[in-house]
Amino acid sequence: MAEAGEGAAPRLVWGVSALLLATGDMLQARFGAVAVRGEISGFTRAASGHCYFNLKDADGAAGLLRCAMFRRAAVLLDFTPADGQQVELRGRIGVYEPRGELQLVAESLLRIGAGTLYEEFLRLRDRLQAQGLFDASRKRSLPRHPRAVGIVTSLAAAALRDVLASFARRAPHLPLVIYPALVQGADAPTALVAALQQAADRAEVDLLLLVRGGGSLEDLWAFNDERVVRAVAASPLPLICGVGHETDVTLCDLAADLRAPTPTAAAELASPARDDLAAQLDALQAGAQRAVRRRLDVQAQRLDTLGLKLGRPAAALARQQQTLQSHSQRLQTALSRRLERDAMGLDLRANRLKQALALQVERRGQRLARLDERLHALDPAQVLARGYAWIEGADARPVMSTRALQPGQPLRAVWADGSAHVEVVDVHRAPAPPSVD
Repeated sequence: MAEAGEGAAPRLVWGVSALLLATGDMLQARFGAVAVRGEISGFTRAASGHCYFNLKDADGAAGLLRCAMFRRAAVLLDFTPADGQQVELRGRIGVYEPRGELQLVAESLLRIGAGTLYEEFLRLRDRLQAQGLFDASRKRSLPRHPRAVGIVTSLAAAALRDVLASFARRAPHLPLVIYPALVQGADAPTALVAALQQAADRAEVDLLLLVRGGGSLEDLWAFNDERVVRAVAASPLPLICGVGHETDVTLCDLAADLRAPTPTAAAELASPARDDLAAQLDALQAGAQRAVRRRLDVQAQRLDTLGLKLGRPAAALARQQQTLQSHSQRLQTALSRRLERDAMGLDLRANRLKQALALQVERRGQRLARLDERLHALDPAQVLARGYAWIEGADARPVMSTRALQPGQPLRAVWADGSAHVEVVDVHRAPAPPSVD
């Protein structure tokens, strides 16, 4: 509730319950699931099965944290909690509103002797995170309306019954394919990897769920196995991981495309509820009907306007005739101007063509005269007229060198005024010129 004096800035005044609720929401958003190590004191178990106790530092520090473990988590304990025990608690922190106390709601409780397994979990998480297996950039979006959904879990698991019941309630039309696998024990990692590979090889679903109910860190350890985590990260199918309760976080949750807090939540994330889809369709139908009605109204008004215009056809016809006459006159004027411009252009092109032809004929005549002069100069008859003779062999080919002559060889000599058949009597060859080194 905000109050303000005249001229003063408004200030926010909380109600007690509202402040406690906002503080609890802030703590849960800031811390989420936390792990705390300490010593149990003041342990009590109520008739309802719920457990209440304090957790304090083992070294005697003054810190004290109120804790509650509800029956559903307490029945999973493999030991009997007692005052003075060193434990590691995992849960969510919040505010107990009736007393305004800080409270930790425990989801799991381990004796310190089992703490080494959680340390191994942290080491493996840090190593795989450094290799990029948990990067947000690797996450894929899920299909909004998958054609079929695959489920990797044990056939005897309660989680499978919860998932099937959720699909039957929300999307009974959706085909489901189950890939059975062990979800606990030494052989579980191998079985889970094989089931994931089978789903990838068969490629018969659009979305894959990896689910299991809650349990201790040891019970869920198969989903922290490096082989299973890498198989989840390498899955070609989009994958939702719903393992354990809301506070249980496995490495498969981090490697999957989407983490669901529970197996039932995984089924809800995998498909929209049929009722929601039906409501969306109803909304779309109503919107389409409104759009059609608006369209019909607009067209009806347009039809009325056109009807009024058609009520005076003579005026409309007169306007069209005037427009037609105006266009006809403009067309005739434009055509006449175009013909005049084209005629002038044709005359100009004809004159240019005549000049170009005359110039081309003159250039060709000059070139022909030059070629005739060159041809006349190369005529062999002109050479013979100057007193030279043409010597050719029996094959009518010219004799170009004395190397082609032999004594007694018949030849033919041609002069400008006739020819004669001659015979080689002797051959005298000029000495070869000296070679230059």
